[in-house]
Amino acid sequence: MTEDKLPPPFLGPLMPCYNRHDIAFERGEGVQLFDTSGRRYLDFAAGIAVNALGHAHPHLVAALQGQAAKLWHTSNMYHIPAQERLAERLVDHSFADGVFFTNSGVEAMECAIKLARRYHYATGNPGRYEVIAFHGAFHGRSLATIAAAGKEKLVEGFGPMLTGFDQVPFFDLEAARAAITDQTAAILVEPVQGEGGIVPVQPQQLKDLRALCDQHGVLLILDEIQCGMGRTGRLFAHEWAGIEPDIVASAKGIGSGFPLGACLAKAHVACHLGVGTHGSTYGGNPLAMAVGNAVMDVMLAPGFMDDVCDRADYLRAGLVRLKANYGHILRDVRGLGLMLGLEFDRPARPLITQLMQDGLLVAQSGENVIRLLPPLIITRADIDEALATLTRLLDGLLPTEETS
Repeated sequence: MTEDKLPPPFLGPLMPCYNRHDIAFERGEGVQLFDTSGRRYLDFAAGIAVNALGHAHPHLVAALQGQAAKLWHTSNMYHIPAQERLAERLVDHSFADGVFFTNSGVEAMECAIKLARRYHYATGNPGRYEVIAFHGAFHGRSLATIAAAGKEKLVEGFGPMLTGFDQVPFFDLEAARAAITDQTAAILVEPVQGEGGIVPVQPQQLKDLRALCDQHGVLLILDEIQCGMGRTGRLFAHEWAGIEPDIVASAKGIGSGFPLGACLAKAHVACHLGVGTHGSTYGGNPLAMAVGNAVMDVMLAPGFMDDVCDRADYLRAGLVRLKANYGHILRDVRGLGLMLGLEFDRPARPLITQLMQDGLLVAQSGENVIRLLPPLIITRADIDEALATLTRLLDGLLPTEETS
């Protein structure tokens, strides 16, 4: 091995997978986080859209503590009543007829991909196994999901890639139509791209995609891991388009901090995932189900989604005002609900560091986009505080002559 090919020294004990900010937190309360020195931060990252109900939500804490004192795990060899209850609630409030519980979003996506292939196998078309996805997508970091996204930075060094995946430009319906063959099993899309820059698919585009899938006997899979569970002001983001997908992958907000995911499907698809075709050791265990049901208690409460929409409108209006005043720096405000992206004229990471130093936590999306993913329980006062912090950041980015 030549000197320029030598690997970096391993300093351990953690594998060096993450480019972490130099900060650690010890407790949270609602929309606030407190670091190990006791300093307070306003959390507009929410664990990358995970902490949908904020930190230490009293109803979730009570549910977890109560279940922890009774039963943690039994496995899916036995009935788990709370699992059946959560599945029934998800079915009652969605397009779906069946649910499979997982521990994470990537496992939900794996289930969705397997389910699409299994459906065509079981209905006499085993040659239909390919999935069409869109450029800019992110569906997880398993071998199948990085192959689905096809991004060079995700697949580099992990080849050869799994076959059966194709990508077309986002959101080019004619390219998707041209890519469909006798081997196509499904089309996969995020209703709002998360890692791809917070780019929403327009309602009419989703309707057209649904029609395209119907025309060719292709299943429609939606990745709602980040944009689902109230993030857009509806339980599922595709509800804004008035369509019904065949399969949806859900996670993040469904457990609001507890590791939980779900694959939801229509009956004509779900029925083909029979005994022995799929499974999960921890998926749907009593601890996870206690939290998932507690999350649903809150999200299904009358007026909750209306409040999310109200806060989302208030936040977007403030951000649009900032763009009007700082348009040469803040190029675009986009997204849906409380999943918003701010596109800047420069790299985002240094700006994220500055905001963190000023007490506001946000996330990155792509090279120059900041993600705002606050808990769904934010107040207008929280939003005003965040807007004030963003204003100070933008003022500091102005050329000297504009601030003199």
